[in-house]
Amino acid sequence: MGSINIANSKSRDAVVTTESARAPIRIRWLDEKGRSVRPVRILRGTLDRGIDALVKKAGALEKVSALLVKEDPEVDPETYGSFLSETARVYVNPDGQMVHAVQEFEIVHNPDGTVKERRPSKVTQPNIATETALKWSGKLFKKAEVFNKFVFAAKVQIVHINGITYDFLFGMAKELAEKDSLMMLGAGPKGALPLVFQRGGTPYRGFLEGRVQGEQYMLILHLSNMELKAPPPLAAAGATDGSKA
Repeated sequence: MGSINIANSKSRDAVVTTESARAPIRIRWLDEKGRSVRPVRILRGTLDRGIDALVKKAGALEKVSALLVKEDPEVDPETYGSFLSETARVYVNPDGQMVHAVQEFEIVHNPDGTVKERRPSKVTQPNIATETALKWSGKLFKKAEVFNKFVFAAKVQIVHINGITYDFLFGMAKELAEKDSLMMLGAGPKGALPLVFQRGGTPYRGFLEGRVQGEQYMLILHLSNMELKAPPPLAAAGATDGSKA
């Protein structure tokens, strides 16, 4: 549960809370004999027995097969197949040594998959619960169309904390439900910045949806970090030499 500072169409704002909109799915995994099972992590191997280490030990890639037949250096009987419990992600250099100073880069791709831009990553700061409320942009997208334009990665539900904020959010949900549309929601003084929920988190475009049934309401914030764009059409066969089909 988190906080969010949001404004309505009349520029009146309030700090309310957000909750995960994902319903838990209760699944019990069974084996072929009906016994309960659970997923576990098993150690497959260590870096000192990986392909790079084996090539270095053998002297060349084509000599690795002979080394495997002779010594079985890729398997450590003491650790191979052991169960892992608590793990942490670390970064290593080409020599397999752990590094501490890492510079991350952000890669932007074109619709055809080619790299458009490569730039150093910036540490994002949360901006949904600051003194500047998320403004009512008024930029609407019809529900029947928006899901064909954006890829939605997550969603959160905005909920009230008392009777006053109930009326506040109910009015927002009703207004959006009557328009049968999702409204783009952004951060910053002009409401044009992406939404960031935690430090270093992924920036998202927000799309606010409202549903109303009697005195009940649902205000859902859909989050997207990818827009669907079709690549340019390929040239027709034979059109490159100026001929007509």
